Amino acid sequence: MDCRPGCGACCIAPSIASPLPGMPGGKPAGVPCAHLTPDYRCELFGRPERPAFCGGLRPSREMCGEDRQAALAWLAWLETTTHPAQQADQVPQKVRNSAMNSPDAGSA
Repeated sequence: MDCRPGCGACCIAPSIASPLPGMPGGKPAGVPCAHLTPDYRCELFGRPERPAFCGGLRPSREMCGEDRQAALAWLAWLETTTHPAQQADQVPQKVRNSAMNSPDAGSA
């Protein structure tokens, strides 16, 4: 599958933790990359400055969906469910729930 012309969802929805030209602190999720052109193409495509993360994204039916909005929604969902801070927030709650339901809960 090839990239959908005029989409650019993969250059907007995900965060990029590594520095890239013009964005030394990386790119926050939901913010268009500084290298996204007005016609939603990547200025860094095929260049060594392109982050490895970007090179790892490959268009697929699952990721791209039927249209640009579906791609943005899927990538935003993926960002939320795989973000380390989101996972870190969830782990203590799971641990607390597990500890509260253990047979030893309440004994000191």
